Amino acid sequence: MAFGLQIKDEESGYNKNLFCIPKHYEEDLERVFIPHGLILDRTERLARDMQDMGNHHIVVLCVLKGGYKFFADLLDHIKALNQNGDKSVPITVDFVRIKSYCKDTPTEEISIVGEELSTLNGKNVLVVEDIIKTGRTMKALLSKLKDNEPKMVKVVSLLIKRTYLSPGYRPDYIGFEIPDKFVVGYALDYNEYFRDLNVSTQKCALTVMYMSVRTDN
Repeated sequence: MAFGLQIKDEESGYNKNLFCIPKHYEEDLERVFIPHGLILDRTERLARDMQDMGNHHIVVLCVLKGGYKFFADLLDHIKALNQNGDKSVPITVDFVRIKSYCKDTPTEEISIVGEELSTLNGKNVLVVEDIIKTGRTMKALLSKLKDNEPKMVKVVSLLIKRTYLSPGYRPDYIGFEIPDKFVVGYALDYNEYFRDLNVSTQKCALTVMYMSVRTDN
């Protein structure tokens, strides 16, 4: 069974005033939930764990849009391991977009748009996702992938929510297991806003956050 770094239900996060937050978002955010440095450290650990996929060519399939930042950082760590480790694995990348939410409300219809999935036939595939809530969307994608008969499919998700709505699906690799709270930043959005909350400098960093959304605009 996959385990992630578990964040307890009572975790309140950090005072947002201790971080550098763009002024246009200051009134919308409640607390900093997971500091950016911790995300990067956990991502590096995941890259090391994925060496159990073997030495064969891997197609890394990024689920857009929310997964792009995690995907980019994860690839950086995998490339560093290829350069400095005892073994290296050929990597190619591909992209798919799945839409099942309108604002923060799940919709009944799941649409999958992306590259021709038949090209994944007989290949080792690593699906990179930002967050898994019920697992319904990921199961739909995995079903589509299975139809195209890849050799191996594994899933890594930066976040997985603890929610009573989940039927128990867990990806192969997990960054953080979090309470059932709505979070934004690090490319996770609310109606396409807040994806840009991934600014970082040496002295401050932005992160995945709790959020309270203004309803007057």
